[in-house]
Amino acid sequence: MSKLRLRATDPTDGYIHRITPQSAGWNYVGFDVLVLKAGETKAAPTGAREACLVVICGKITAKAGGADMGTLGDRTSPFEAPGWSLYVPARSNWEITATTDCEIGLCTAPGSGLLPPRVIPPSQVGHETRGVGTNTRFVRNILPDSSPNAESLLVVEVITPGGNWSSYPPHKHERDALPEESLLEETYYHRIHPPQGYAVQRVYTDDRSLDETLLVEDRDVVLVPRGYHPVGAAHGYDLYYLNVMAGPRRIWRFYNDPDHAWLMPKP
Repeated sequence: MSKLRLRATDPTDGYIHRITPQSAGWNYVGFDVLVLKAGETKAAPTGAREACLVVICGKITAKAGGADMGTLGDRTSPFEAPGWSLYVPARSNWEITATTDCEIGLCTAPGSGLLPPRVIPPSQVGHETRGVGTNTRFVRNILPDSSPNAESLLVVEVITPGGNWSSYPPHKHERDALPEESLLEETYYHRIHPPQGYAVQRVYTDDRSLDETLLVEDRDVVLVPRGYHPVGAAHGYDLYYLNVMAGPRRIWRFYNDPDHAWLMPKP
């Protein structure tokens, strides 16, 4: 099996994914997925890493740095409207209690603790439609680079209708070469509706030293350490993915594969 495609495990202390920079073989991005039953509580310190807890579905009560952050979450599926998230700085801690069965994406990256904890409600999530035709997808910007409310993290949700492509035309962000391109590691957490469906994701470099085409199923994570990384949703199956990105600088600048750049809309 590919080292880039990670399958969900049976819950271990609530976690179905636990991805650290060390396990991924890179430097910045960490990503976990928690699946909790109603009434279960989970807590952890952030250490030297800032965190964004994304309520993928369900409802929780939350604390950050000992402060009550209230009730978060109001969707039963990530394919519904934009959801709630909680930013927690480095050198702090968080605690959540599930008031319904829930699924939480825990996104982490290096931080120094300069920013305060904050709730990110749906009203503060930016909406964007990208592409046309079968390249149309719907983007929800939770922590974009235009937001000053994180030190390293970039977090976004994307809905790709069945039969459509996403992260397309193929692009990469593997070089610290601004303004042309920024270096960002990235994870994709995939959910599929209905869940028996699948998607396809390719990860490849110009010289093809990395060239993998991955069959993606519900609750898989795909690691993108470098290279282009387009995604296609099978006909009849809508695709949700939660992206986490981080690198030496908190800016998203991508470079399109020259072979496919002609697909970009003309200005």
